[in-house]
Amino acid sequence: MKYIIVTGGVLSGLGKGITAASIGRMLKNREYKVTVIKIDPYINIDAGTMNPFQHGEVYVLKDGGEADLDLGHYERFLNVELTSDHNITTGKVYLSVIQQERRGGFLGKTVQIIPHITDEIKREIREVAEKSGSDICIVEIGGTVGDIEGMPFLEAIRQMRREEKKENLILVHVTLIPINNIGEQKTKPTQHSVKELKSLGLQPDVIIGRCRDSLSEETKSKISLFCDVPETAVISNYDAKDIYLVPEMLEREELGEYIVEKLKLDGRKVDTRWYRRIKAYNERNKDSIKIALVGKYGLEDAYLSVKEALKHACIREDYNHKIEMRWVEAEDLEESTNLDDYLKEMHGILVPGGFGVRGTKGKIDAIRYARERDIPFLGICLGFQLSVIEFARDVLKINAQSREFEAFNSPAVEDQTAQKSSICVIDLLPEQREIKDLGGTMRLGDQEIDIEKNSLAYELYKRDKIRERHRHRYEVNPDYIEVFEENGVKFSGKDGERMEILEIPSNRFFIATQFHPEFRSSLDEPAPAFLGFVRAMIDFKKDQEREIK
Repeated sequence: MKYIIVTGGVLSGLGKGITAASIGRMLKNREYKVTVIKIDPYINIDAGTMNPFQHGEVYVLKDGGEADLDLGHYERFLNVELTSDHNITTGKVYLSVIQQERRGGFLGKTVQIIPHITDEIKREIREVAEKSGSDICIVEIGGTVGDIEGMPFLEAIRQMRREEKKENLILVHVTLIPINNIGEQKTKPTQHSVKELKSLGLQPDVIIGRCRDSLSEETKSKISLFCDVPETAVISNYDAKDIYLVPEMLEREELGEYIVEKLKLDGRKVDTRWYRRIKAYNERNKDSIKIALVGKYGLEDAYLSVKEALKHACIREDYNHKIEMRWVEAEDLEESTNLDDYLKEMHGILVPGGFGVRGTKGKIDAIRYARERDIPFLGICLGFQLSVIEFARDVLKINAQSREFEAFNSPAVEDQTAQKSSICVIDLLPEQREIKDLGGTMRLGDQEIDIEKNSLAYELYKRDKIRERHRHRYEVNPDYIEVFEENGVKFSGKDGERMEILEIPSNRFFIATQFHPEFRSSLDEPAPAFLGFVRAMIDFKKDQEREIK
């Protein structure tokens, strides 16, 4: 097994995840089988309970693992499906070691960081790598060199480097090259970062400089001299207008060939189709379609997979459009007296997932706006549930509510005095309603769904059984399904008594999914729900243009 370790220096958020994914793509384009591991030094077991404001989106894997958003980059770039084992955290490592100690696994020895914690880290890395059957395992270590939380992981890598053959493990260090006010690229932060790395017994084989512009020859020479790496191993990773252009950028810097040489891999011809496709998309003369994403977390990383899934759909050659995204705060809609100010010029409206009651009234208002004006609409997870509530309130005249919101003085209920008499059209299933502690009851990961043949969903997926990823707890109340279907709603995707896809056939494109289609979308295989949504927006725009003429 060959290992590529990716570390970062100077500051976090440099793009180590994109760099690791891009290295994987370069190797995959040479027909090597690649797997990726993300190490997160936080003490949480996983990312499931983390605040999107601080951490970005929680990415859901096929086995239900809730992981760091970098796992999404890996899957999208490599078109692979990973598991929770590919996200190693301090919490997982310490929990495993403590459980072993409680079982008497250390035979009375004093349990210490070295060797017990570092041995567990090495064991987990090697086990995941071997199980994958890959040729190369890329390991990204989160945070920056020098963080106290990351010390055991870097020590484990130092030990692995000692234990593995020289040609079986290389270290790639990603660092910041700032530019001063006279336009000079400064290398001192990189020098200090590499010095810190060396003090831990680790010498980088490759230094990737993140900079606004391509690194000058002078900058590369200086880094090479002070950091003791060949100039050919100092790589520019400058700002790109599209993250999918980064693999080709690194390829032009000859990083792929350098890695192949350092790992003593057999030389293989590079398949450039992926590069050409991305380049063609970015060079095409594209029209824009305007989409309103009605969210409540106030930052793009909270909806990163949704944004990327929209781009995957647009990359289709016959679509020839780019997305012009308007990020709409749901709470702004609640305070607005005229939704036209936010939504009138949109060719599509998307309401994504989320938890809690905040912003739900604004999302419901956006759903009603799309339904009544026949604007292409896609709802995801909470967007699906709120579509049910909106239809129940406005069409069926039911004082509808979700069980999730009952504990709140909910702005999603316009008449506060009526809250106690509200009907939960979104509820726990009957067998779950007596459960007092709902912790650990989330429905996570891949689930099989049956698709009705005479439906929009079947047109999109072109098969009657699909698997999609989930992250929710509440369901459409089975007691009300019949009344919905009698009044114009079609539940075209089901898993037993669980409703999975809602559509309104009388609208041009109105579809909502209880699952998260964005988590299985990639450049190679765009999510069918997003392909259909983008196609509907393009057609809607053309219809509007014809009407104007």
